[in-house]
Amino acid sequence: GNTEIVAGVKFTVGDPFSDTPYEGVLMVSAELLPLASPEFEPGPPGIQGIELSRVVDRAIRESKAIDFKKLAISEEKVWMVNVDIDVLDDDGNLIDASCLAAVAALRSAQIPALEDGEINTEKKTGPIPMEGTPVSTTFVKLGDRIAVDPNIAEVKALEARLTIGTIDKDGAIKLCSMQKGGSGGFSMDEV
Repeated sequence: GNTEIVAGVKFTVGDPFSDTPYEGVLMVSAELLPLASPEFEPGPPGIQGIELSRVVDRAIRESKAIDFKKLAISEEKVWMVNVDIDVLDDDGNLIDASCLAAVAALRSAQIPALEDGEINTEKKTGPIPMEGTPVSTTFVKLGDRIAVDPNIAEVKALEARLTIGTIDKDGAIKLCSMQKGGSGGFSMDEV
């Protein structure tokens, strides 16, 4: 449809998380701009924006496409990779469109040089170490039918939503994540 998403990547240097001491960090945030839909309000992220960023983050992170160990700078410092998603026009299926935009931004990003502890954005050291392409696919239940890639009318009418994150890696499609939404559910047969 007419859904439009812009995604960008920025790098900072930070401390690794205690449970992954020698690995870089990925953080995804989403902003639902009021120009995208009359339903979006300015201000801090609401439930829909938080869910959007978490589902996209999970699809990318759990795909294991990024080699986070290669984002370690030293024993104490790592690259913090921040993906910012801005929704410019909501015509449905924000999750899948945002995942595509985030992955495209990650694939085109270049890690800046680090000189004397300072980031030099004029020099680049190479791309983010990635293998495979994470993708999310959203299914919605509308009565007794299931639709893929829902437009805005289908999103507003859905009973249940299921987003599945996959990656094409080593010649096979692998399941990475699943997220349910909506007030209804899918039966085992439907899944």
